[in-house]
Amino acid sequence: MSKKITDNQLLGEIGETAARLRFLKIGFQFDVRSRLEAGVDAIVEVMDNGVPLAQMIAVQVKARHGNAYASEDENGFTYIVRSEDLEYWRPSNLPVIIVLYRDSDETFFWKEIPRGSDDSERRLRFDKKLDCLDADAVDRLAAITVPKAGFGYYIPPLGRGENALVNMLPVTFPPEMYVAPTTHSAKDAGRILLDLDEPARFDWVMKSDTLWSFQDPRKTVCREIVELDQVEAIDTRHLAFHEDVHERNVFAHLLRRVLGHQFYKDLGWDKDRGQFYFKALAANASRSFSYKSSKQKASSAVVNVAMQKADPTRVSFVRHHSFIPRFENLMDEWFLVVNPNYYFTTNGFQPHSYPAELLAGKKRLDNSASLRGQLILWHRFLTRQDGSADDLFAEPNLEVQLKFGEPPEVHLATKVPEDAWGTKKAKDNGDDSTQAEIEFL
Repeated sequence: MSKKITDNQLLGEIGETAARLRFLKIGFQFDVRSRLEAGVDAIVEVMDNGVPLAQMIAVQVKARHGNAYASEDENGFTYIVRSEDLEYWRPSNLPVIIVLYRDSDETFFWKEIPRGSDDSERRLRFDKKLDCLDADAVDRLAAITVPKAGFGYYIPPLGRGENALVNMLPVTFPPEMYVAPTTHSAKDAGRILLDLDEPARFDWVMKSDTLWSFQDPRKTVCREIVELDQVEAIDTRHLAFHEDVHERNVFAHLLRRVLGHQFYKDLGWDKDRGQFYFKALAANASRSFSYKSSKQKASSAVVNVAMQKADPTRVSFVRHHSFIPRFENLMDEWFLVVNPNYYFTTNGFQPHSYPAELLAGKKRLDNSASLRGQLILWHRFLTRQDGSADDLFAEPNLEVQLKFGEPPEVHLATKVPEDAWGTKKAKDNGDDSTQAEIEFL
C-alpha cells in the first residue's frame, strides 16, 4: 500500500503557511518550530517598522476548511480549547495565543490563552471585529508581551498611529461686557425677573453687589434689577484674564450661564449632574439632529426611546445625549471642555429614578469612535447658530454671545486599541444612533 498524506496533514500545513504569511504582512517575524512540537506551532517576534524588539509570542494555529464555528453569527463565535492543550500552555513563560484560520473564507482570528486555573476558561468567545488578525491587531499583540506585574508597565507604541480630537472647543466672546451695581441678591433678582410679564433671562452672574453680563442690562429685562444710571461697559479681557483666579472663576460661571441661555430652546440643564441635555419635543418621542459632517450629511438620534424587552409596547426609559461643560482658561484663550454623557428620563420629561445603572450600561458600549462622533455632533450643534457649521436646519440667532471653534486635532504615535476602552458588551437594543455618531475626520 502506497503512502498518503492525509487531509488533516495538508490542512495543518496550509494553516501554518497562511498564518506565517499573515504575520509577515503585519510586520512580525514568524518562526515555525520543529516537528517535535506538542502544542506550539511557531514563535512570533514583535517588530516595529522592521526593527526586532525581542518580544516573543507563542502561537498555536488551528485550521479548518469551511465548517462554521460553534454559536457563530455575524458578530462572533465560541471556541472550546482542549483540556490537555490548556494544561500545556498555562505554565508557559511566553504569552500564548491561538490563531483560528478558515480556508473557505480566508479569515484569521486570534485570542490570548488565559493564564488562570479555571476550567471555564476553555470556552473562548471571539469577536469577529475586535479579534481579527490584521494590521489593527498590532498594538494589542505587542501589549500582551509586556509583564503586567509590579507597580506599572509600559506598552510600546507600534503601527501608523492616528489623529485624535481633543475635547476642547475654543471660545470667542464679545469684546465688550457690562457691569452694573445692584441692591438685590442673586436669589431675589431671580424672583423679581420671574414675576415680570416679560420672559426672564439669566445670562448674567452676580459678584458681591455687581452684575456681570454681555448684554446691556438697560436694554433687557435685567433693567429691573440694576442701578440704570451706573451701568458701565468695560473690556471683556479685563475680567476674562484677570490675575485673580476667583475673578476668572466668576467669568467661567458667566460663560456657562450664557451658554444655557443661548441654547435654552434645545438644551435643558440637569443641576444634579451639572450637564446640558437635548430636550424631548414630545412625550415618549425620539428626536434627531441633522447636520453636515466633515464628509457627508449625517443625522443622529439625540433623544432615543428604549422599549421594554418583555413588553415592546411599553417604554422602558428615554435616553438623551448630554455633555458636562467646563470652561477653562489656558494661556490667553478660553476653551469649552466637552465631556459627552447621557441623561435619562422616564418619558422625555420626568427624570429617571435610577439613572446610574442605565448610564453605566451605556458607557460600557462607548468606544473611541462613538466618543469622537459625539464630540463632533456637539461641535456641529454649538456652531449651527453662528454660521460656522453647515447645519441643514439652522436658524439665525441675533443674540449669539458665544462662538465655538473646531476642536484641536493631535497626532498619536499609535492607534488606541479598542479594548482599552473597556469590555465589549452586548448590543443595546434601545439605541439606533450609533451609525450616525461614528465619524472620522
